[in-house]
Amino acid sequence: MTQSIPASSGQPIPQSIRRLGAGSIEIVWSDGVPCTYSPRLLRDACPCATCREKRGQPVAPPPLLPVLQPTDVVTLAVTGMQPVGQYAYSIEFSDGHSSGIYTLEYLRELGG
Repeated sequence: MTQSIPASSGQPIPQSIRRLGAGSIEIVWSDGVPCTYSPRLLRDACPCATCREKRGQPVAPPPLLPVLQPTDVVTLAVTGMQPVGQYAYSIEFSDGHSSGIYTLEYLRELGG
């Protein structure tokens, strides 16, 4: 999976994107900085409205006897990445979630 998006504002842009072991994604930016993203990091930082709203809610105490959902048993993985225009990527996860649009700026911020 190697793609690049043309520069639009002088911000670093992806020069290459590839899968690493354990399901991580590596993006090498136009300024030469490589950033590694785990599926959990990307999923927990999903910028879609539903995920932002969930992150803003108080954390409920865990139930005494938790019931596992099917998504709790499957290893989280990035199953696809598609460019959105020249400014972002849509990322699909093995838990079925795919509504987050990750801007290049946000991805760079997440990469440290």
